[in-house]
Amino acid sequence: MTRTGRLELAAFDAQDTETLAKFYVDLTGWEVVRNDGGWINIKTGDGQEIGLQPSGDHVPPQWPGQEHPQQFHLDLLIDGFQAAADRAVTLGATRLAEGPTWITLADPAGHPFDICQREGVGPVMGLYAVTIDAPDAAALAHFYADLLDMEVTYEGAEGGLVSGEGKNLMFQQISGYHRPQWPDPAHQQQAHLDILADDLDAVEARAVELGATVLKGGGQQFRTLADPAGHPFDLTV
Repeated sequence: MTRTGRLELAAFDAQDTETLAKFYVDLTGWEVVRNDGGWINIKTGDGQEIGLQPSGDHVPPQWPGQEHPQQFHLDLLIDGFQAAADRAVTLGATRLAEGPTWITLADPAGHPFDICQREGVGPVMGLYAVTIDAPDAAALAHFYADLLDMEVTYEGAEGGLVSGEGKNLMFQQISGYHRPQWPDPAHQQQAHLDILADDLDAVEARAVELGATVLKGGGQQFRTLADPAGHPFDLTV
């Protein structure tokens, strides 16, 4: 009996997933590999996937505050981050902040993302990590490492990093953290993880042991839970 899941993808909510997909394809060089009635999957150059989930009542995050927090963001890598950020703005992004080797922007749906400098990266932009906000980043990193049979590869005051099978999840320490309360529209989720499970019952039980809460259980194809920080995630077969 397998009691751990496998990370499939992070899915971001948006009112207009078609526009958002075109933005990321044009910016990164990735490709659309699925479009089912507005649910769109985009594959990165190294085979990872990001999902875009249609949500008619989606309210964009307002970074950096916690009244309408970002919750998740993408960390992207390119050699020539300034030029890439300029191109993102021409495609519909909004510049939010800047550091010596990174620029924070908001995509057309309002989700913040970081373009970071990495020398030697080719013309296709790389996905370094999906970064998840948390009130206790180290604890949430260990939760997902245990649930996904991944390894905590970094842990510090500002957050933690979990890695496995060519994928990274980063956890960012947030002061005054505002947790989602799905499906309450007043406390929206902005994104969620999809996790593959060979045995839904076993992986759900393991998640609950580790501190998750069942939000919508009992199905034969998927279950929805919340992690200890309140982020919803789906277990699917």
